[in-house]
Amino acid sequence: MSNIIDGKAISAGLREELKINIAELKKQGVTPGLAVILAGDDPASAIYVRNKERGCEEVGIHSVVHRLASDTSPQKLISLIHGLNNDKSIHGILIQLPLPSHLDERAVLREVDPDKDVDGLHVVTAGRLLVGEKGFIPCTPKGIMHLIKSTGTKIRGKNAVVIGRSNMVGKPVSLLLMADNATVTMCHSRTENLAKICAGADILVAAIGRAEMITGDYIKPGAVVIDVGTTKVDGKLKGDVLFEEARRKAGYITPVPGGVGPMTITMLLENTAEAARLYG
Repeated sequence: MSNIIDGKAISAGLREELKINIAELKKQGVTPGLAVILAGDDPASAIYVRNKERGCEEVGIHSVVHRLASDTSPQKLISLIHGLNNDKSIHGILIQLPLPSHLDERAVLREVDPDKDVDGLHVVTAGRLLVGEKGFIPCTPKGIMHLIKSTGTKIRGKNAVVIGRSNMVGKPVSLLLMADNATVTMCHSRTENLAKICAGADILVAAIGRAEMITGDYIKPGAVVIDVGTTKVDGKLKGDVLFEEARRKAGYITPVPGGVGPMTITMLLENTAEAARLYG
């Protein structure tokens, strides 16, 4: 029996449920709307945005993409965001990152209405997550939690280790694991005895951005291993985990690609539908 967590299949199942839920919303006169702002010409960002457009079309979400020049002024970008905040047909706003270097990402993200922050990156959204108030959960951490739970693993009481302390993944996923009563250790590039700490983890989330750094020595036999890493090596996408070696020890493990990646956009679609249900 395979111990690979199939993110593609899990994502596809969730999208089928979303189609049904969105069809019901439309019967009530509410069509979920998502606006994506893409500033600049970063090739990877362009691919991500196209995938988001396709996802919206698949499940029945109205999507609008605002493509801005790389030299767009902060004033123009913020004016656009304010307009979308007031647009009743738009329930979710996503700022595609990274932004061009002259734009302050944190300042720009703060201009989004927190009730439309379906990417979960506004400081208010982060605060809601920290104190346990209802708000949108960042898409990748939300997808990670789905993947862990898909294995039937009971999170309560488990030792969880998160490698990486980013605002987009490491910090929020640590909070979500704690909310489900795991005992969480957050590690990072300056953590000493990292392999030893990881080897005690029942749940290991690797989000450090170093290709194949996590070898079998880091894996507790039977652990759930979630690999968030995406680094291109010789034209191929590699995760943070040395997959075949880790797989031999893990109880469950996500592949790269095909694990966390497919879940992230699906969680964005789910958050947009939720925004429409709550505020539409």
